[in-house]
Amino acid sequence: MDKTQLTYIVFAAVVFLALLFDLGLLSKKNKEITLEKALLQTAFWVLLSFAFCGFVWYENIGGNGQEDAIQYISAYLLEWSLSIDNIFVFVIIFTYFKVKSENYSRILLLGILMAIVFRIAFIALGSELVARFGWIMFVFGVFLVFTGVKMFGQADEEEFNPSENWAYRFIKRFLRTTDEEPNGRLTITRAGKTYFTSLFIVVIMLGLIDIVFAIDSIPAVFSIIPDPSKKMLIYSSNIFAVLGLRSLFFLLRGAAGKFDYLQQGIGVVLVFIGVKMLLPLLQYAGIDKEKLHLPVWVSLVVIVACILISILYSIYHKRRGIEDENPGENL
Repeated sequence: MDKTQLTYIVFAAVVFLALLFDLGLLSKKNKEITLEKALLQTAFWVLLSFAFCGFVWYENIGGNGQEDAIQYISAYLLEWSLSIDNIFVFVIIFTYFKVKSENYSRILLLGILMAIVFRIAFIALGSELVARFGWIMFVFGVFLVFTGVKMFGQADEEEFNPSENWAYRFIKRFLRTTDEEPNGRLTITRAGKTYFTSLFIVVIMLGLIDIVFAIDSIPAVFSIIPDPSKKMLIYSSNIFAVLGLRSLFFLLRGAAGKFDYLQQGIGVVLVFIGVKMLLPLLQYAGIDKEKLHLPVWVSLVVIVACILISILYSIYHKRRGIEDENPGENL
């Protein structure tokens, strides 16, 4: 058994046991997860992800354990930061469909498991494309720059509307649905016919909408880990980030309006990554290819800095806004 096979086995075992622990001890069916428990669960998934990073470094899978570990943690933090943007969309969906808080945990889990299946398929396809067509990295780079610029300039008023979303329209068109109170059920049978409830619609929407996020995030991960033979690093960083979404949702759902500039921070990250993927094109202008290579730790620093600065600026700006709205309060 080589090191790559061992890593796959360890990763699968860790995810399986962690899910059992999370669902069996940290969560209870039809129980609302408190802020304290959400913080505990989030810490659990983050620490587990960093522990797996240590395993990657120790096993020296690709011949350079330190570089592999930095690539893994950079990809994980990138996916984790992009996941925060997903959370705010999830909050809007749950609010729109009036999902009861005791159903949040189960619905999120089902949606996230769907998302993992889609991510695995996207990564497998992306790895194959990169291996066969090296020039596709430039296509990814242009796409990420375009997406980042668009995200940076997107107005706050352009809020996600579930009723106008393509996934919702697709479900309503092809499935028999009902507006009846689901009472925790995904389907309801009436007069011999099965109807899909709003909870089922939410599960499917969570999974399908993740496809849109994956279209941004998967190319970005390939900029961090360009070697298609390192699929294990891409799979593990993605899946650990997605698995942490459920606890992150409970931790951040009350802060959906407090990170106004997070989107701009993510936009800057995507533009940086896109430009990084396009840098090799400059070799055709006579620039030495070695000078165009940016160490992976640079990406890690940029990702962490952009996310932290955007969050801190959002908090500072919000505080300044409250003070400006009440200038005479301290007189």
